[in-house]
Amino acid sequence: MEALAVRLSGLDPYVDGAIRIIAFYDTLTRRRVDLPALARSSAGLAECVAGIRLHGTGRTIRVAADGAPVPGPTAPASTTAPLTLDEEEIGTVWLERPGPPGPLDEILLDRFAITAAAAVERYGPARTTMADPALVELAISPDTDEAAGARALRLLGFPADLPVHVIAVRARLPLDRIGSLLCPGRLVKAASLGDVGVVLATTVDVTRIPEGVRAGIGAAAGPARSWEQARTALRFTTTRRPVVHHDELGASALLAQISPEVVRGNADVSGIAQVAAADPEDLETLEAYCATGSLRRAADLLHLHHSSVARRLDRIGKALGVDITEPAGLIRASLALTAWRLLDD
Repeated sequence: MEALAVRLSGLDPYVDGAIRIIAFYDTLTRRRVDLPALARSSAGLAECVAGIRLHGTGRTIRVAADGAPVPGPTAPASTTAPLTLDEEEIGTVWLERPGPPGPLDEILLDRFAITAAAAVERYGPARTTMADPALVELAISPDTDEAAGARALRLLGFPADLPVHVIAVRARLPLDRIGSLLCPGRLVKAASLGDVGVVLATTVDVTRIPEGVRAGIGAAAGPARSWEQARTALRFTTTRRPVVHHDELGASALLAQISPEVVRGNADVSGIAQVAAADPEDLETLEAYCATGSLRRAADLLHLHHSSVARRLDRIGKALGVDITEPAGLIRASLALTAWRLLDD
């Protein structure tokens, strides 16, 4: 590379500079530098502040051109580049150059990011979200003995003294993105098991779950137990209630233990199935009414006049043979609706 740089020197200042940058980072890679040394070298080369941030740990390194650490809040970056490992974005590198970016900043950031990813992988543990599915399954399986389960968690990077929540997910979004949103700045691991995504995290921020994602969240009561709870909670999710904590289910979680044959044979559940087949709008109205317990709040939720909702509820009640506007009837309809939904799992 050095010989090629010499031959091309003078032919094109941009090409000459780009090749020298590539050679510079190749040398850093051969020397197996760690992240602080890489940040110092990059800042010196760019002659401005350079930074590295890892999403999984929240670790941030900022170094000035003279090699000194830069304290305080991060200044606006003039140029940024994603730091990727195993096709997953695990961090960011950037330059804080006063004024416009330099002509070679883009290639410098590109090589900076590649070298940083190699350093993370070398000195790890690499804080990627996606994990070996076999290892995740071993950690959450009820058939795994305690010692093997604890070892699987250690290999996934979880300390023995931290509780771990298991989240069962169904979504079209990439699982690594969902995992990083659920537990920002902390260790999180994910894998797909069949048609369900599994996320292991020490904390869960449900406010960051994107639209269109359904998630069942288990308590931190041991990975195997939490996984069982998460799968149950996922079954109770709906379009209107896409995220369910198992702890919130209370006694209604018992419905998940009833065999499908028994559920199908129940008259109230059969009535719900008939309502759903006859008119999807009636089913939507019943769901809104069961969720709110109020005719007017259901009307607001459906953006309908309350008289229209009242007519629909009267029609539904006649089909079910239950006065769903009475407390006892509402309870029966809610239980039947929930049990019917569980059949569709």
